[in-house]
Amino acid sequence: MTPTKRRTSRVLLVDDRDRLLLLCGRDPRRPGARWWFTVGGGVEDGEDYVRAAVREVREETALVLAAHRLSPVVWTRQAVFSVDGHRFDQYEEYRLARVTAVEAREVEVTTEEARYGHHWWSLDELATTEQTVRPKRLASHLSAVLAAGEPLPAPVHLGDFDEDADSG
Repeated sequence: MTPTKRRTSRVLLVDDRDRLLLLCGRDPRRPGARWWFTVGGGVEDGEDYVRAAVREVREETALVLAAHRLSPVVWTRQAVFSVDGHRFDQYEEYRLARVTAVEAREVEVTTEEARYGHHWWSLDELATTEQTVRPKRLASHLSAVLAAGEPLPAPVHLGDFDEDADSG
């Protein structure tokens, strides 16, 4: 099956306690297939990555963030994966957005893609969980971004992955 090419804008939504909001998804065609992922999604026709990120944050969390609150790109990643019988070849750009304690409390996750839950993860939780989190090694990658401050000198390419071949 030829994968559908997809461009995505992902947001590392971090609260005042350095916790990262992740959403939980499952593949309806693979019992037990569950993973945690960052806020964000596809770049629509006529959008750039920043506009897509702002829209996705609003759609997935009900937060309205101005574009200037997003950092420059901190990571890129290429991932091939299957969901619900469809195969995707997805390019991802990640930006950091800090939110206040008030904004974190106002988050309302109602998106269908996250119908299995959401959680504000601490770095310790991310580092020790046995659950599937994407991208892999998220705790160490995020720790480096938070320690570096903004802006980072250049985005880090996290790698090219076939998620179907590496389910861990």
